[in-house]
Amino acid sequence: RLTRTVGKRQGFYSDCLQNFTFVKNTIMLIPAHVREHFDQVVAGLQKRNIDAAPQLKVLLSLDEERRATQATLDQTLAQANAIAKEIGQLFKQGAGEEAAAKKQESAALKDSSKELQDKLQEVSSQLQEVLYQLPNIPHPSVPSGNSDEDNEEVFQKGSIPSLDDNALPHWELAKKYKLIDFELGAKITGAGFPVYTGKGAKLQRALINYFLDFNTAAGYGEVQVPHLVNEVSGLGTGQLPDKEGQMYHVTEDDLYLIPTAEVPVTNLYRDSLIQEDELPVKLTAYTPCFRREAGSYGTHVRGLNRLHQFDKVEVVRISHPEQSYAALDEMVDHVGKLLSSLDLPYRILRLCGGDLGFTAALTYDFEVFSTAQNRWLEVSSVSNFESFQANRLKLRYKGKDGKKQLAHTLNGSALALPRIVAGLLENHQKSDGIHIPKALVPYTGFDIIN
Repeated sequence: RLTRTVGKRQGFYSDCLQNFTFVKNTIMLIPAHVREHFDQVVAGLQKRNIDAAPQLKVLLSLDEERRATQATLDQTLAQANAIAKEIGQLFKQGAGEEAAAKKQESAALKDSSKELQDKLQEVSSQLQEVLYQLPNIPHPSVPSGNSDEDNEEVFQKGSIPSLDDNALPHWELAKKYKLIDFELGAKITGAGFPVYTGKGAKLQRALINYFLDFNTAAGYGEVQVPHLVNEVSGLGTGQLPDKEGQMYHVTEDDLYLIPTAEVPVTNLYRDSLIQEDELPVKLTAYTPCFRREAGSYGTHVRGLNRLHQFDKVEVVRISHPEQSYAALDEMVDHVGKLLSSLDLPYRILRLCGGDLGFTAALTYDFEVFSTAQNRWLEVSSVSNFESFQANRLKLRYKGKDGKKQLAHTLNGSALALPRIVAGLLENHQKSDGIHIPKALVPYTGFDIIN
């Protein structure tokens, strides 16, 4: 039985953070912050098992060169402007020879400014490339570790049902009740693209509608967004260049199939200035998601455990920096209630530095226990990115004092369907069929699959 609670259900997430102080200008990987807090940034990235000192020194060197080039360019342009005014005065005074000499000097300054502009663009591009390669700095509460084996379990809820000896894993149940056809999907496209049929298709649609209704009832505004994004959008939320090899790329149009609704939904606010009283922004969206999942093989990815195309409902928040960790608490609590409504045993993990996503400062993973497989399956990640994405997106808010500052962004799965379906089929199977949780029956129109 999974009734042990590691920490308090309500508010324990904040309790574990209360010893750390946060200010409005939280850690951002920008040169000024790196220059002023070099050792702190190195130590923070060390939690990810990254020796960032050499890369950060390159960053600072490029930034110094950029600033020096900008200063020289500004000075050169100022001289050129001053000479241009002087030439005009000389012509008015009839000093043609002196004016001609000044025109030669002006031409030389223009050539110099062009060279400086080209150099500035090149150095700025190099600096940006280095910045794009550096991940977010983990929150102080993130445990050290190398892999998912070092993640910290912080909460468990629910009871594992006792199944009889004839209990089946979800891929066998899907075949028995004609819910999912993996072979047909492989025929049409390839492995990892299942076809849902009959009550399996209805269950998918029911889950999507139920998740969206659950989210909108909690104050998340529903949006419908494109399923392809441009490179700028991928860079803005941090999927590019980090996950480029895992994203499907439409080369002719230079567009990417989205790996999660987080990308288009968060980019709705790229290059935006939000008024402080408009915060928080709370959005939810359903989209199919596409992931190459290159190198994923073995029995642990069988059936619905890992797919190249799957459905997911996402929640996204844009928050005031001082309130983003309270917002993270709310989102974790929200996802927990959603899982509880499905009568699924679950646990919450705080991810260690080695398992933390590229853009996240702090992430909580939700895992559902798969009874027939006797293993935990990840069904949701809820993350606070602090100002990391906002810095890339140029997403700011204007305070009541008139100052413009970077907002904080957060997102979470609420929920990813494949492993939820796997958990529902396996945990709710009985001798007479698969029983549908009461919360879902109004959406499915049936209470049992048999």
